[in-house]
Amino acid sequence: MAVLKIGQGSFEWGARTIVMGILNITPDSFSGDGLLSGAGTPAGEMGWLERAVEQARRFLAAGADILDVGGESTRPGSQTVSADDELERVMPVISALVSRLPDSLISVDTYKAAVAAEALAAGAHIINDVWGLRADPLLAEVVAKHKVPIILMHNRSKPTNALVQANLGGRYVGMEYADLLEDVKTELLQSVALASAAGIARGKIILDPGIGFGKTIEQNLELLNRLGEIRSLGYPILLGPSRKSFIGYSLNLPPDQRVEGTAAAVAVGIVRGADIIRVHDVEMMARVARMTDAIVRNKH
Repeated sequence: MAVLKIGQGSFEWGARTIVMGILNITPDSFSGDGLLSGAGTPAGEMGWLERAVEQARRFLAAGADILDVGGESTRPGSQTVSADDELERVMPVISALVSRLPDSLISVDTYKAAVAAEALAAGAHIINDVWGLRADPLLAEVVAKHKVPIILMHNRSKPTNALVQANLGGRYVGMEYADLLEDVKTELLQSVALASAAGIARGKIILDPGIGFGKTIEQNLELLNRLGEIRSLGYPILLGPSRKSFIGYSLNLPPDQRVEGTAAAVAVGIVRGADIIRVHDVEMMARVARMTDAIVRNKH
């Protein structure tokens, strides 16, 4: 099995499911867990930083292998933020994690080269790009220079296709694919080509099918169920179904009541070939992953 070395850690793909815990340093996360909610600007309220570090500490104790720090919401209908604003949100957290939790592996959820460059220089280990290197042409060079892993996500999100419903949140409608799985695979491989052209090693590329990003509820369900076809491309797979609207609309439940739906999606995703699960509810989903591994990977 292939092994990826990240910081002081290493992951043997296929040996067990890797758990990534989400740290949303935003005021407007769809999941309601944005650490800046009600806190005003970072400069005016420092309680948010302590909350972020404490949440990271809890995640690690509960079984998280990677901490994913993000400073811009990607929910349907959300507003973009400038690189400066994003840096103001994430850099204090990254610095605090590096100094206070030095053994933690830090991923940065950004598509901006300027943010990635500062985050990696400060000690982050992974870049998680929701636009698969198609939003900022300079990002691939930054990642290649630092020789770190990158997560390339499939994304066809368009504001004009976002429909927001009170209580259940945003979802995408009218998204047309000639062939859902073939189109997603083709576009992921286009992102891989951008990475390769910049000098990013094949062994440092992780693919994310982009559950919830530019897909309808039915398309998300199909993509999750057929995840093995993405896995067949030969790259490790990250799956991020946590609390997303395809669960909410399927069960008619708001984000804070989607833990069981997330658990089902995580378990099926692991069976279908996911290597990493990106989740909000780390303690519960780490248990789901361990139990699923015990069944399908004979890990107990």
